[in-house]
Amino acid sequence: MRISTNVLFDSGAARIGNLQNSLNRTQQQLSSGKRILNPSDDPVAAAQAVNVTQSQVINDQLAVNRGSARNSLNVEESVLGNITSLLQDVKTAVIQAGNGSLDDQQRGFIATELQGRLDDLIGLANTVDGGGNQLFGGYQTSKDAFIKTAAGADFIGDEGARMLQVGPGRQLAVSDSGARIFLRSKTGNGNFVASAANVSGVPSNTGSGVIGTGTVTNAAALTGHQYSITFTSATTFDIQDVSAGTTVSSGNAYASGQSITFDGMQISIEGSPATNDAFTIKPSSSASIFGTMSDLVNLLKKPVATPADGANLRNGLRSAQNIVDNTLDNVMTVRADVGSRLKELDSLDAQGDDRKAQYAESLQNLQELDYTDAVTRLSKEKIMLEAVQQSFAQTSGLSLFNYLK
Repeated sequence: MRISTNVLFDSGAARIGNLQNSLNRTQQQLSSGKRILNPSDDPVAAAQAVNVTQSQVINDQLAVNRGSARNSLNVEESVLGNITSLLQDVKTAVIQAGNGSLDDQQRGFIATELQGRLDDLIGLANTVDGGGNQLFGGYQTSKDAFIKTAAGADFIGDEGARMLQVGPGRQLAVSDSGARIFLRSKTGNGNFVASAANVSGVPSNTGSGVIGTGTVTNAAALTGHQYSITFTSATTFDIQDVSAGTTVSSGNAYASGQSITFDGMQISIEGSPATNDAFTIKPSSSASIFGTMSDLVNLLKKPVATPADGANLRNGLRSAQNIVDNTLDNVMTVRADVGSRLKELDSLDAQGDDRKAQYAESLQNLQELDYTDAVTRLSKEKIMLEAVQQSFAQTSGLSLFNYLK
């Protein structure tokens, strides 16, 4: 078969070009340290590398989200700590205000102090995180969660808790609604509340009787009804089930501090109630700490001139202290929850670091160059290229005259 000169040159040039490309590719692999320079080098491995890289990007973003969540929760934990200290100070002031040796002016000083603490509490309730979002406003992040009013403060946020994706399939709350913390303090002992007031809730007693917080003696016997204890004389009282419209007992003998037990509850009344004085027992409800502190300030500003005034003060202080204690419980519960979320973030960080190492190892296995193999190929390709070039030069230079002598 005759081989034309064009075919000879084209074939030789193609062979040299292929070898040159292989040599260049090996040099690029050695320079980059990667085995796959183009998807066509290894389509299957290249596709796997793309998936791993995408997983890396997601994992890195989750780490950023966890950092943001940690910042917000750290701010919230710090603020809740400040609120705890403030409420403990309020509790101390309430106890101090109950000192019978204080006069109206001294109680007025405590009222002024508590007014300042109320303003401080509203300020803490309107704290923003590092991103300028209200910590306790729910989804309403751009405006104050609480607005000061004459009766304490109004909540203008909502019940939402902002969530952030912090792990594969895991969203974490990075805020808590102020309603949960400040507006849902249980009155009384958490099951029922006893107050020096008639069935309409009006404190109109003229004697010096002071009712205690009370305890539950038999939870199964609780009815959830409202009751009234009315003194028919200074030494006798009747108990009415207001909700059922029935009499529980009548003509009961009164002794100061003696336990009064009925329908799973036990309470005591101290002092000297007057005829027609009334005390009410009803299921606990939710109260606002802001409203409680505002009422407390007003209570301490009232002069105490009669035994009834003194009893009204003591009853009001006891009621306020119960709500302060229950608000402290709310705050501590949320603080514990925040601490649990921070601890979970630490765990998720460790898992994220493990995934990051796994992804890096996977990419390394898919893309990493075997330097020994690459150097060997480079030497081999150089030798082959040089040999082909020399062979082509010799072959292309031959003619019939080389054989004629």
